[in-house]
Amino acid sequence: MPVYVALLRAVNVGGTGTLPMAELKAVCERLGFADVKTYIQSGNVLFRSELSETDVQAGLESALAERMGKAPGVLLRSRRELDAVVSKAPFPHAKPNFLLVTFLPEPPAADALEKLVAPDGEEVQVRGREIYIHYPDGSGRSKLKLPALKPGTARNLNTVRKLAEMAAAMEDGQA
Repeated sequence: MPVYVALLRAVNVGGTGTLPMAELKAVCERLGFADVKTYIQSGNVLFRSELSETDVQAGLESALAERMGKAPGVLLRSRRELDAVVSKAPFPHAKPNFLLVTFLPEPPAADALEKLVAPDGEEVQVRGREIYIHYPDGSGRSKLKLPALKPGTARNLNTVRKLAEMAAAMEDGQA
């Protein structure tokens, strides 16, 4: 059964609202997903499902909209896609917690970086459905502006690595 990693947008960080991870796990189990595991409080959940990616996403968005009053946005990736995100990460000099990966529902427009404002020396690269941003001074006080980030959700490279590792363990039958 395929392993999916769902990354929820704007959950527990301001925006759509709060969702305890125990409730997220329960929502996924009610949808019939198997081996459900959450990781940290920012809306990361791994599970198995025989459903197609489209059906998984629609079901999860609908259930979360019912629970939260509106859908937070769900971005799905497979284990292999997460492995590729990690292996394609640019900026080898960046500390992993200062390198954010913004996951998007689809590849951004070719001109996505034309509206970039990066006054604090941030470095940005687009690779597929992800935008990588190195924040040399951290993201907390950054004045970076990039409209292409709006439909996405970001995780630091440490979190992405851990999710890829957890997905691999699930897929390989170790978890």
